[in-house]
Amino acid sequence: MAPRLVHYSDVENVYDTPERAGRLAGLLRELDGDDAVLAGSGDNTSPGVLALIEDGAQALDFFEVVAPDVETFGNHEFDHGPSALRSLVADSPQTWVSANVWRDRESGDRFAADAGVVPATVVRADGATVGVVGVTTERTGSINPEATDIEFTDPVAAARDALADLDTDYRVVLSHLGQRDEELARAVEADAILGGHVPTERCDRVDGTLLTRPGDGGSAVLEVDLAGDVTRHRVGDAPVHEGVADAMRARLAETGLNDVVGTVSEPIDRAETTLFGGESRLGNFVADAYRWETDADVGLQNGGGVRTGDDISGEVTAADLVSVTPFEERVVVAEVSGAQLRAAFEWAASPDLGFAEPGWWHAQVSGATVAWDPERHSVESVEVGGEPIADDRTYSVALSDYVLHTDDEFPSLREDHRVSTAGIQYEVLVEYARETAIAPELDGRIAEVEIDAGARSAER
Repeated sequence: MAPRLVHYSDVENVYDTPERAGRLAGLLRELDGDDAVLAGSGDNTSPGVLALIEDGAQALDFFEVVAPDVETFGNHEFDHGPSALRSLVADSPQTWVSANVWRDRESGDRFAADAGVVPATVVRADGATVGVVGVTTERTGSINPEATDIEFTDPVAAARDALADLDTDYRVVLSHLGQRDEELARAVEADAILGGHVPTERCDRVDGTLLTRPGDGGSAVLEVDLAGDVTRHRVGDAPVHEGVADAMRARLAETGLNDVVGTVSEPIDRAETTLFGGESRLGNFVADAYRWETDADVGLQNGGGVRTGDDISGEVTAADLVSVTPFEERVVVAEVSGAQLRAAFEWAASPDLGFAEPGWWHAQVSGATVAWDPERHSVESVEVGGEPIADDRTYSVALSDYVLHTDDEFPSLREDHRVSTAGIQYEVLVEYARETAIAPELDGRIAEVEIDAGARSAER
């Protein structure tokens, strides 16, 4: 018999729904055993409402019950800064493995080595040795403003070097690289790569290496038999660990965010397929709130900044809205040319983002109408305020300050375009809900178009 790997990843805001957190803990405890290695591949402490209030420390209640064996960093582990993460690592029971994250690479100073972080470790299970290495996307400094002082080196080279030092029966990589897992599989000799960062599930082989990904939101756990079988376990069917659920309820009660700020008569969908499928009711609500706050020509929200979760329905609390954009990022106003704004929408149609799937749309908008072709990843037309966009005209755009920081998303929008600063994202949503009804509708502001077959044939 070969050891089993019990793989969870990207649980993110699961802690904000106490019963779901309790079910995830209950399932992991149920799947644990002497032949099992419990492994997390990143973004298992943040983001979320509780994560925002507790600097990610709410995950300790979960970790202490589940007692994982190994964990690696996701980009969101750094949401609350290096100091908070170092403390969390020191207080958690599992071994954190990270081969490519440094405080100072030149001097050989690994991030949080003093708190127990190592590039690789060996876990014994079912009489066998399993060597485990961890790597994090090297783009973390670009996509997380709190990680700019940390060095993220080439993860593929780091994983290869760390694996070379292991003499074990099995070799496993915990990867928070997203789409680069295939490149990693071709470059290293590993039995399995347990992946994260991308919200879609995965289970296949590349060059003989098993690649798995359980998806986001703590909805599934994958049980990997290193002999070759993978079993998907649905968290919603698991027993609730009441200790974890009660701990989350107690923490939520202390946040002071339980005030009802509005009601929703028709549930608002927060599924991944909805949020990346084009226009969405939740995306419209967010982008409209930004324009309401700033009186900008256009409201713009990056798709990944609106977090998946349970439907928003019935009485809506401040915590419910904080969970939509749970980041300490301010809404800002940028002034850009029509050509730069058009380029931003063209980027939203492209498949270039590291966690993108084919056919995803990456922007939610207000004040503009965009027609795009998912098959060609192209934007066919843009209107602002009911008029065709003019390349040489200047437009004001309300958006998260994060978008101006990162060069991973909307590269045509830069920090030097910022002209003013407004409130924190989630505070803007709360105030907008208090002042208006929470009743967003689909109105055709993002529309799919089809190019006729003859035109496609001519292009080819």
